[in-house]
Amino acid sequence: MTSSRPYLLRAIYQWIVDNEMTPYLLVDATAENVHVPAEHISNGKIILNVSPSAVVGLDMGNDAVVFNARFSGKAMQVTTPVVAILAIYSKENGRGMVFTEEEEPTPPTTPDDDPKPKQPKLRVVK
Repeated sequence: MTSSRPYLLRAIYQWIVDNEMTPYLLVDATAENVHVPAEHISNGKIILNVSPSAVVGLDMGNDAVVFNARFSGKAMQVTTPVVAILAIYSKENGRGMVFTEEEEPTPPTTPDDDPKPKQPKLRVVK
């Protein structure tokens, strides 16, 4: 199965915006392929305001979140892989979702995959 994270991100984002609040993303800035302004990184993380009034061209795809924004007056294209997003929440009340590392799904086992079950051993007790 595909990851549920991008679908949850889009749903929570829409819920926050529909309630006229400000959506923030907490991103692991040390992850691979994260392109964010280095001067705004703190303790390896960055908080990004992704409200419609703060960004241009927001694309919340299945693999990455991409948008254009201004940081200290300087325009920049921000790219962050979905797996680097640690949380999405509302600035005003903190409600949202924190993501944990997703584990690889384990394939379901079939009866052929299981070793032969041991037969119970019965004995007569007098």
